[in-house]
Amino acid sequence: MAKDVGTKNILLRLDPELAERLQTVAEVEGRSVSDVAREAIASLVDQRRGDQRFSRLLEENLARHERSLRRLREDD
Repeated sequence: MAKDVGTKNILLRLDPELAERLQTVAEVEGRSVSDVAREAIASLVDQRRGDQRFSRLLEENLARHERSLRRLREDD
């Protein structure tokens, strides 16, 4: 089986009930589970990009990491 160029494999653990529901959606739509999961993940990521709370958390995390990097550099 040829490996898809430009894709990354990840392991995703799901609750058995959610996995069954995902499989059902895929079967009803005549699509692969991977395709349905990719669509759902892409939708979530797009939603977060427009979410003010998420943007605030991202900024806070960036600031914290910048402080950590400065501390590490000061030790040199």
